[in-house]
Amino acid sequence: MGNYDIPTLLMLLFATSSYLVGTSCTSVQGQAGLTRLSFPKGFQFGTASSAYQYEGGTYGHGRGLSIWDTFTRTHPEKIADHSNGDIAEDFYNRFKEDIALMKYIGYDSFRFSISWSRLLPGGKISGGVNEEGVKFYNSLIDELLSNGIQPLVTLFHWDLPQALEDEYGGFLSPNIVNDYRDYVEFCFKEFGDRVKKWITFNEANIFAIGGYNYGVFAPGRCSSSMGNCSAGNSATEPYIVVHHTILAHAIAVNLYKHKYQVSQNGVIGITVMSHWMIPKYETTDNRLATLRALDFSIGWILDPIMMGDYPESMRLLVGSRLPKFSKEESTIVKGSIDFVGLNYYTTKYVEDASTTNSTIPNLSYSTDSLAITSNEKDGIPIGQSTAMPWLYIYPKGIEELTLHITRKYNNLPIYITENGVVDNNTTAILKDAMNDSLRTNYHHHHLLHLLNAIKGGADVRGYYAWSFLDNFEWASGYTIRFGIVYIDYKNKLQRHLKDSAFWFKNFLQNHRLIQQNPPLLSSH
Repeated sequence: MGNYDIPTLLMLLFATSSYLVGTSCTSVQGQAGLTRLSFPKGFQFGTASSAYQYEGGTYGHGRGLSIWDTFTRTHPEKIADHSNGDIAEDFYNRFKEDIALMKYIGYDSFRFSISWSRLLPGGKISGGVNEEGVKFYNSLIDELLSNGIQPLVTLFHWDLPQALEDEYGGFLSPNIVNDYRDYVEFCFKEFGDRVKKWITFNEANIFAIGGYNYGVFAPGRCSSSMGNCSAGNSATEPYIVVHHTILAHAIAVNLYKHKYQVSQNGVIGITVMSHWMIPKYETTDNRLATLRALDFSIGWILDPIMMGDYPESMRLLVGSRLPKFSKEESTIVKGSIDFVGLNYYTTKYVEDASTTNSTIPNLSYSTDSLAITSNEKDGIPIGQSTAMPWLYIYPKGIEELTLHITRKYNNLPIYITENGVVDNNTTAILKDAMNDSLRTNYHHHHLLHLLNAIKGGADVRGYYAWSFLDNFEWASGYTIRFGIVYIDYKNKLQRHLKDSAFWFKNFLQNHRLIQQNPPLLSSH
């Protein structure tokens, strides 16, 4: 994921809760240095990717179209450089080369997603199976395992088959639940003998917000007051989409647990994205606003899965626009998780908006939480700025957020499934682009704080850097770079290891102490 170039998409989302563990900007304590051996035995280090952002191989290989294929062609103006993922990094043809680089660096896991439309071009089993797609994922999994790299497989990373969008509106229809169940069962049957960790959905909250509230992601739906969309309703559709996503998730998890988990010996979870949030000023109203805002982000997904229903604040503020779980549905949803994947990038300040937003003429998800987020307070940024207007570097946030999840959700096991930063100079020549010290320091500081969270009781079991390769970054296209491996788009997509890749190699393989105090990224 990694990369939203619409600032409001991420600046209106998240905050804290009554399970807050403190928001002071203290430094990392008690570190004698950082090595791989600092982390618990069995802790996995990897990098993350997604099918549409990496694979290419769109035509001539039996793959059906996805909503992102359609979106990038229908609305090229919504992509910064009018690009698409037709070729991307050509991972479809070059995955063995990339896996060799992963092994060289020393990663022991790789997170990738399966393209639903590559396996089932029409979205349904009845529409036929693309055997070439099955062969590709079998080869990818086998190549990873033969190089000592464990796959972490995401079953849905935003690229819904266009056929299902055309037939019944995709996730706006309850029909998606059964079709998703059939698709994931096909994956369990084909790949589950080797895949031991599954993620049902990547960032269901962001998929709904970007695609149905702001219309900046596929399928590009929103109210006219929210953006340039030909159809949509930002006050209702995000909630409908997440509701059907949670039901599909629960059905998939229950299927796996009752039919495949014992024989295949795997685990299954879901990934959510959130900032950590700090009250902009320590007032009662701002504290309450942070509670609401976190309810509207992490709570939107995890409260139903862990507790059986949406947060009380959402039920109160959204009212009849928020779908309801039946008693039977609530029973199926509650407890449908083995672990949570957490995508963390930055931290925001939050302010109460209950007074200013009380008479908003155009209802939408954006304003329902009655909370506003920002990057600075009294003219001072929350952390070091980057090339992305929403991403300010605040490493302590990963510690605070993982501890929050630990305390609120009964010590739920956590994998950091994305964490990374954009290059400050995305147009630098190759020689200069190799020196990505900002990224090296970013990962170093975040790992130090993640280690603090583990020492504080968080059951964190893995860390996946976003991203392995520079890639198609959704609405930003190819204008920004998150990879530890540079892709030369002007020279046959050649791969070049950045300094951050060598930093990880040293960290993962040599077990040497990395300096205790890397250059500060911010005062936090």
